[in-house]
Amino acid sequence: MGWLWAIIVGLVLGLIAKAILPGKQQIPLWLTIVFGMVGSLLGNAVATWIGVNDTSGIDWIRHLLQLIGAVAVVGVGDMLWVSMKGSRQRS
Repeated sequence: MGWLWAIIVGLVLGLIAKAILPGKQQIPLWLTIVFGMVGSLLGNAVATWIGVNDTSGIDWIRHLLQLIGAVAVVGVGDMLWVSMKGSRQRS
């Protein structure tokens, strides 16, 4: 069940990150999910590091950190995807 939730959270965070970022991202949906999952893990790690990963009620700070991580990973991942895709087409 953990992997199912990771995929769902990755999809949601990846799509929100794509909506927040300006312009059109070129990454496919499967990569959006993967980047959303990685961003979520990054946000969880930062939340644990600063000590806000487990609070009473809804963990708003942790969720915000997950979203920030997803935006960062989707943004960087999209730039890498476009540069790799572009270098393949030139060859």
